[in-house]
Amino acid sequence: MLTLAEIDQATAAEDEVLVKVHAASIHIGDYYTVAGLPYVMRPMFSAMRAKNRVPGTDFAGTVEAVGDDVTQFQPGDEVFGS
Repeated sequence: MLTLAEIDQATAAEDEVLVKVHAASIHIGDYYTVAGLPYVMRPMFSAMRAKNRVPGTDFAGTVEAVGDDVTQFQPGDEVFGS
C-alpha cells in the first residue's frame, strides 16, 4: 500500500552526505523483495525488510548537505550511486 505522509527534514551526520534524489531505479529483484517471492526465500526477505524499508538501490541527485567529516563532496555537487 502506498501512503503519502509529511516527514521531518533529514540531516547529514558527521560522516554522511544528504542527497536530494532526482532519479532512482527499481528492477525485478525489488519486486520479488516486496512481494516475498519465491516463497522459499520469504525468511530472507522479511529480514531484509526490517533493515531497508525502501526498495531500490540506484540513485542520482544533488548533494544538499554534508557532515563535518566529509571532504570529497560539497552542497550542489551532482552525484550518483548505489
